[in-house]
Amino acid sequence: MKSGLPPSLCALAYLRSLVLVVGMAGLLVSCAAPPPALPERPAAPSAAVAFDTAIDYAVDDLLVQAQRLPEFQPPAKSAVEAVLQREVPPKIKIVVDVALDSITGQQTLATRVLDARLLGRATARFPQFDVSALAGAGITASGVPNGRFLLAAVLSPLAQQANSTDARFRINLSLTDLNTGYVLAQAAVQTTAAGVDTTPTKFFQDSPSITRDRIVEGQLRTAQAKAGSEADGVYVSSLTVSALISDGARLYDAGQFEEALRVYETAEARPDGKQLRVLNGVYLSNMQLGRTETAEQAFGRIVALGLGTNSLAFKFLFKPGTTDFLADAKISSPYPMWLRVLAKEMGNSKQCVSVVGHSSRTGAESVNDRLSLARAAAIQRRLETTVPSLAARLQSLGMGYRENLIGTGTDDLRDALDRRVEFRVRSCS
Repeated sequence: MKSGLPPSLCALAYLRSLVLVVGMAGLLVSCAAPPPALPERPAAPSAAVAFDTAIDYAVDDLLVQAQRLPEFQPPAKSAVEAVLQREVPPKIKIVVDVALDSITGQQTLATRVLDARLLGRATARFPQFDVSALAGAGITASGVPNGRFLLAAVLSPLAQQANSTDARFRINLSLTDLNTGYVLAQAAVQTTAAGVDTTPTKFFQDSPSITRDRIVEGQLRTAQAKAGSEADGVYVSSLTVSALISDGARLYDAGQFEEALRVYETAEARPDGKQLRVLNGVYLSNMQLGRTETAEQAFGRIVALGLGTNSLAFKFLFKPGTTDFLADAKISSPYPMWLRVLAKEMGNSKQCVSVVGHSSRTGAESVNDRLSLARAAAIQRRLETTVPSLAARLQSLGMGYRENLIGTGTDDLRDALDRRVEFRVRSCS
């Protein structure tokens, strides 16, 4: 059946329809969908708040800052594209390194609470982000971080004002773009001391040497860095080993010593794996498994690394007010081996070393000065008895409690680092 309209009128109607369709399509394409409103940062607390509240604020503030950055904005879409968009945009991956205590570089019960609440808060409140721990799933099969962005955290005890018993801590969180190496956002908040348990986790309680080395220093600096500054390059380049260290510590704390040893040995075999936390882990895992000879070899590597980097401090626990080691065999039974290996490594190094004694904050300052010096001298005598040639290269110093790291004076495992003996390489001239 033929149309009742002449061909000229049909063509005209067709052209008018085409113009209308093209015009409407052009209008839709030209009308870009309005960008979503940027969220407002949460109001900063005017005073120190409870620990859980402080963690929640810091997480919210950091990730809201991230939402406001161009790096986290979705690409602009036209109205047509917005209507036709069906798939859910991929989540932005953020990996989170374990939080550390800023003074000791250790993980504590408080930093564990910080880690757990941070991950839970981020997951619950910011579903557009895929926030996961750096350990485990945070590293790809090729050994690189499974995400473009790194979240670093630190918990810092703050100096108390005179005549004040009101302790305070500060939480710092930073977000780093791993592609550029720059810190994109920083959040900081003060918390009261209630609920902040600074007891070290088992791995750090058992570790023979203080593990605040160059990598730990870099992590602490990155966590406290201002937005726009560079993250610590040494730390960022060692994230794979940091993930292994965290896995190893978790396994050690759970009593899975064989599994922990395999993780630490994997870390040590890497070019960037010669770190005190790694060597402590190899030593401790072998000790727990009863492999004393292998553990002694690992302890020798701890001493050699410490002498090479001039960062060597051990936790010798003494009976209160004496130069005698603590009678608890679980704690002091490795001390003779420690001293034997120390003497051997120092003898081989030909370096001159100061033996520096420290004490916890209990009793008068003058008493602690004498006690810390006496303990350093006692360690020096034991070393010289093992290797007599050290006598010309060792000297003893006592610092009392002037260089306390913890400063609580509890005289137990919580402030064991305050009763340390350090070995500082010095000039022989």
